[in-house]
Amino acid sequence: MQSQVFFLEQIVVDLLIAMGYGGGDAARGQVTGRSGDGGIDGTIREDALGLDEVYVQAKRNKDGNTVGEGDLRNFAGAIDAAGTTKGVFVTTADFTRAAREYVSRSPKRIILIDGAELARLMVQHGIGVRTRVQEVKQIDEDYFDQEAI
Repeated sequence: MQSQVFFLEQIVVDLLIAMGYGGGDAARGQVTGRSGDGGIDGTIREDALGLDEVYVQAKRNKDGNTVGEGDLRNFAGAIDAAGTTKGVFVTTADFTRAAREYVSRSPKRIILIDGAELARLMVQHGIGVRTRVQEVKQIDEDYFDQEAI
C-alpha cells in the first residue's frame, strides 16, 4: 500500500505542475511524503528562488470514506509549521461539510480537491490519459457522381 500512496502523491505533484504551478517546471515539484513527513506529502516552489511554496497533502480513501475537519486542522498546522500559508489537500474520496466549512473560515489558503475533481483535472491537463485518434470513414459522394458523366 505504501507504493500506492506514494504514487498518488506523485500524481498530485505532476498535476499541479501541469496546471502551471511552479511555472510548469517539473524540477520545482517534489514528493516529500514518507513516515514522519509532518503532514506534508509534496511541495511546489512557485518561483525559481523558492520564496513561495505550495504544500500538498494527498489522501487515498476508499469511496464512501471522507476527510474530516480534523485532517484539515492537522494540515493547516503542518503548513503553518513550515512557514507558509498555501496548501492543496487532495483526496480520492470526498470531504465532510465540516471540513469544507473549516477551510472557508481558515486564514490559510487551502484548496480542496475531491476524487471527482481530481479525475476531471487529470483528464483536462493530460495526466494519466492518452489521446487516441480514430479514423472515421464516410461515403465520398463525389466519387459516385462519376456515374452522371
